[in-house]
Amino acid sequence: MSEMNEYTPELFELIDEDGNKKAFELIDATEMDGEQYFAMVPAAEDEDYLNADCDLVILKTVYEDGEEILASIDDDEEFDKVSGYFLQRIQDVFENGIEDDEEDE
Repeated sequence: MSEMNEYTPELFELIDEDGNKKAFELIDATEMDGEQYFAMVPAAEDEDYLNADCDLVILKTVYEDGEEILASIDDDEEFDKVSGYFLQRIQDVFENGIEDDEEDE
C-alpha cells in the first residue's frame, strides 16, 4: 500500500541563456503537429516552496548541431495553442481527478 503513495518526480536540470542551472519537474508532455512539447514547473526545494504559486514552463524539443535540446517557443500562435492544451489538461485533472484523466489515454 505504501508503494501506491510514493511519488518520484521526473526532474530535468535546465540551463538558461546565462548559464544558470535550475531543476524542473516534468508534469506533462505531448506531441502536437509533429513536435514534442513539455510542461514543467520549477522543482520543489522545501515545504514552503510547495505552498507557493509557481510558473508553468512550456518547452519544445529542437535539434541543435545534431543534439536534442529543450527550447522556448518563440512563435506566439504556437505557444498559445500548446499552452492552452496543457492548461486544459491540468484543469481536467483537478476537476475530474487523475484516474479519470488516465482512462482517456
